[in-house]
Amino acid sequence: MNLQEQDTIEKVRLISKEQFDTLYHISQILNAVNYTDTLIIETLDLVIEVVNAERGLFVRYDDIWRKFNIIAARNVQKENIVDLTAFSSGILQKVIDSHQPCLYHDVQSDPSVSQFQSVQLQNIKSVLGVPILKDGRVWGVILVDSRTNRKEFNEENLVFLDFFSNIVSLTLDKISKLENLEKENLLLRNRLEAEKSIPELIGQSQVMKKLALLINKVAKTDATVLLLGESGTGKELIAKAIHNFSDRKDKPYLAQFCGSIPDTLLESELFGFKKGAFTGATSDKKGLFEVASGGTFFLDEIADISMALQAKLLRVLQSKEIMRLGDTKVIQIDARVIAATNKELNQLVKENKFREDLFYRLNVFPIKIPPLRERIGDVPLLTYHFIKKFSDKNIHIDPKTMRILEEYSWPGNVRQLENVIRRGLILTDGDKLLPEHVVLEEDSNDSNFSGTLREFEKILLLKRLKMFDGNRTATAKSLGVSVRWVQLKLKEMNVK
Repeated sequence: MNLQEQDTIEKVRLISKEQFDTLYHISQILNAVNYTDTLIIETLDLVIEVVNAERGLFVRYDDIWRKFNIIAARNVQKENIVDLTAFSSGILQKVIDSHQPCLYHDVQSDPSVSQFQSVQLQNIKSVLGVPILKDGRVWGVILVDSRTNRKEFNEENLVFLDFFSNIVSLTLDKISKLENLEKENLLLRNRLEAEKSIPELIGQSQVMKKLALLINKVAKTDATVLLLGESGTGKELIAKAIHNFSDRKDKPYLAQFCGSIPDTLLESELFGFKKGAFTGATSDKKGLFEVASGGTFFLDEIADISMALQAKLLRVLQSKEIMRLGDTKVIQIDARVIAATNKELNQLVKENKFREDLFYRLNVFPIKIPPLRERIGDVPLLTYHFIKKFSDKNIHIDPKTMRILEEYSWPGNVRQLENVIRRGLILTDGDKLLPEHVVLEEDSNDSNFSGTLREFEKILLLKRLKMFDGNRTATAKSLGVSVRWVQLKLKEMNVK
């Protein structure tokens, strides 16, 4: 038997049966199947009780920044202590520097530690401290102290505390592995959430993938969302998707179109009314904000509401409360608001047609929905989706038909494509969608175009190529440019 083993046996003999039983109980707690922070708190309470201390501290030491982080700190009443300055940082540092347990029966009269400011300020009388070692380095410190003279702060309790720190050291590997697993699990869960497909969004283009990512991220919050996009881009579908992916998915989802509705009618719909509030109000009626409480309320075409109604909407967003028409009672509501518009709210604010404070309340998380011309590669997917939606036949699409659909600018966006496909299915008698079945509003194609010059250039070039059956010389002549220009533009567009 070597000296170290003999020393360990001698130390074991110093431990009382109560302390030994406590160490055994602590080892069972720390080796539980599921590690949680409460396990450390529970063991620290046991330590305080066994050594008759007033307070206990379990800290982790950051040797790079040379600072301590509380894992658990408790008093004899089993209350949490959150302020690390309540303990002696000087004594903690002495344990770190010496790598050895320390015992101070009477701190105030010990010149090596009595000079520490925290000892004087906290009126600390007795201290026991032991390092927690991991891989030869100090991982942390366990410290118990008393602000009255304690005879129990003796060699026996120091040995007990040292054994306790050894048990913790053995448990650290397990704790570290579990913490790493929890982090990896959280990262994987976040990644899966971010990549979760949204059935309502048809498309594999890059802009649609980014849109899906934004929806997944904001859905898990209660942030107000402002959907910006042209008519027909699917703003209501996206609002419903945000609701479905949120924690409110089992609560109500309501939508209200705000455009071209008289103020009084819209106000009564949004806020409800009391019996007798106006002619025809024969009974109390809940407003949509009240009905949607706990869930999601989608306000479409928010830019069209009057300035007077904007002020009332601002109050809802600020204070989460409404008042029915004709009533004096304030009603608290908890409806998440998603608003949408196809107009430039910034410009309306500058023109004093939309309240600036309301704009900022709505613009917490803006999402710009791309027009169909910016994701023209999604047209085939959308086309087959609408065919399946409106027909139970196995309808094929002629290649020329698909080319027409892909080369069109779609000023009415996805809604227009849906109508064109539905109309085409009515016109066809067979199992193939031919060019003559596709009826497009050519006149509206250019006049309503709101894209960039580069986008219009591409649309015009592809249309002329189609007009001249792919003849580049004839196309160049009709546009007043060289054939070389046409070739370069097609190369830029990756069109063969």
